Amino acid sequence: MVEPLIDTEMLEKLERLTIHWQKSQRGLVGGHQASRFAGAGQEFLDHRNFTQGDDLRAINWRAYLRLEKLFLKMFQLEPRIPVRILLDISDSMAVGGGNPKQLSKFEYARKLAAALCYVGLVRLDAIYLQPFSSKLHESLVASGGRHRFQRAVNFLTDLKPGGSTDYMSTARNFLARFPQPGLLLVISDFLDDQDCEKPLQFLADFGHELILLHIWSEEDREPPWEGELELEDAETGERVELAFDAEARARYTAEFDEHAKRLERVALRNNGRYVGLPTTVAIERAVFGPLVQSEALQ
Repeated sequence: MVEPLIDTEMLEKLERLTIHWQKSQRGLVGGHQASRFAGAGQEFLDHRNFTQGDDLRAINWRAYLRLEKLFLKMFQLEPRIPVRILLDISDSMAVGGGNPKQLSKFEYARKLAAALCYVGLVRLDAIYLQPFSSKLHESLVASGGRHRFQRAVNFLTDLKPGGSTDYMSTARNFLARFPQPGLLLVISDFLDDQDCEKPLQFLADFGHELILLHIWSEEDREPPWEGELELEDAETGERVELAFDAEARARYTAEFDEHAKRLERVALRNNGRYVGLPTTVAIERAVFGPLVQSEALQ
């Protein structure tokens, strides 16, 4: 039996969250910002569970009389800020998962993308799922409420890791395909032979608000190996021989942490956010912990 990307219990918890952006996009509003209120020119799309703080005017009282449970009516209001998820599916993302209790980076990223997609759908955002490696792959637009979530799950389930990473090519192709600025969540290990900071800055310069979700496995940050080693790059196939001991491991970890800090600086100086997520942290804990604390979700 195939384990679902997100179980039902977690989906119910996700309904209280909202994908949050900080920039004001001229002429655009967010789907969830307008959808809590009924009004002229709005189209009814869906219901969601009522949570404390919601507007009482949007409650479906007829449903309450029948079911004795509070539901909030959701409406669509255009135009909305596009929410796009750039999902890294390069070969390096397949690393990890050797421990049965630990997911590979790819599996972790898919689950995280599914959770974010569901949050957006509940709030009636239009979610663009855009896988990438050295190029942009086939994408999916999910919109119209929670009942469209299964289509997104099927799309994510069918993805397979493969290819090398080329952030500059990805950024250029992304801007050509999506010229309208919006909220951009990048889920990746941010491992590239070339510099990935400049392409990310490039995306921000064109008006996209960045939320960088940095995924890494234990061996990415603290390699467990010692002695004389021959390592092969998962994407390029390049081999390198080196001697690895405690001192070399400490230097490597320090450089990894500096790389993470540089990514964080790119996000923060552009009014975006950065969240580092080791795959040892459970998806639910990551969502309701670091993502909420960073205000990527509210």
